[in-house]
Amino acid sequence: MVPDRIEREIFIDAPLETVWAIVTEPEHVGAWFSDSAEIELRPGGDTTLTWEEYGSVRARVEKVEPPTSFSFRWARPVGAEPRAGNSTLVELSLSAEGEGTRLRVVESGFRELERSEEEKAKYAGENERGWEHELGELREYASTQMRPSARQ
Repeated sequence: MVPDRIEREIFIDAPLETVWAIVTEPEHVGAWFSDSAEIELRPGGDTTLTWEEYGSVRARVEKVEPPTSFSFRWARPVGAEPRAGNSTLVELSLSAEGEGTRLRVVESGFRELERSEEEKAKYAGENERGWEHELGELREYASTQMRPSARQ
């Protein structure tokens, strides 16, 4: 059976504002998630995430509520415009936890994809492994960033 959602949660030893910047600003997203990113940070905004190895994935920003909630819908195949039937929804929720940040990622909509059951299961599995890897990259990248109060 194809899972409909992937859920991951991690603690990041960085303030909420720093993690918000890391998950929404193109220069940061292009450092930990993709090789480059273009993000129009507003509901309905166009986003392109590019990996040298895989190509460019188009996305559309769904929700922006700084500094706690950001979501986007991204499409497959590579280069396709996101729409019902070819995209999944990625929701990032951030909350302050002491001096750090709790980040929850939920990607949903795998069952509604216009693909065979085998292709849906493969896509969900690839993304499940991908989020595990990318969130580790995010945590590592966040450890290299200065706290906002230290920036001058």
